[in-house]
Amino acid sequence: METKDVILQLRTQKGLSQDELAERILVTRQAVSRWENGETVPNTETLKLLSKEFDVSINTLLGAPRQLVCQCCGMPLEDAIISHNKDGSPNEDYCKWCYADGTYTYSSMDDLIDACVRHMTNEHFTEEQARAYMRDLLPTLDNLDLALQYGSKDEACKDMLQGVAMTRKLLLEAVARHGLTPVGTAGEAFTPELHEAVGFDAEADVEAGAVARVLQSGYKLGERLLRPAKVMIKQG
Repeated sequence: METKDVILQLRTQKGLSQDELAERILVTRQAVSRWENGETVPNTETLKLLSKEFDVSINTLLGAPRQLVCQCCGMPLEDAIISHNKDGSPNEDYCKWCYADGTYTYSSMDDLIDACVRHMTNEHFTEEQARAYMRDLLPTLDNLDLALQYGSKDEACKDMLQGVAMTRKLLLEAVARHGLTPVGTAGEAFTPELHEAVGFDAEADVEAGAVARVLQSGYKLGERLLRPAKVMIKQG
């Protein structure tokens, strides 16, 4: 979708006339009309105002040319879960769990590492070694998942992704021998104890109420849940 179509759609959804939108973001009605006709596009400062007014990322206003990813936890970002700055404007660098109202709130990675370390340390594996191991491992697993998820859209990446998939498989097999297993699969029944629902997906080919998409895998250490899977649920 092009910027002109995005602005028209968002304005219509919010029930604003061109005059009303123009007044809110301090431009003329003619400027709004030219955007919606595709004659011009908003400048950077105006895009920021539109982003705040419609509560969407600038990336969305530009037609979503790139996949946004949280720079803290690695989760793919959509407008429903994007973070906000102190002034209420969307911040497309982080998810709402890692950054909110101008403050970094993310602690789950450290919490996850702390939980793992308590179960991993022994006379052969010190706390410092276990902490360093987990700090390197979990972001690597998340990044492999992201590569498989978004690289699959590009036919040119097909051969490379086979290697990525094999690397992920071998790595998961290795950590599974130490009791660490992933949580969350598309199509499985939604379970509040294992999944954290972050939105709905009406298009997925799964049963209503089931997991439609996994945005970020969860992990268990033995029977202990370390991190729930963040998922989209099929809307019935």
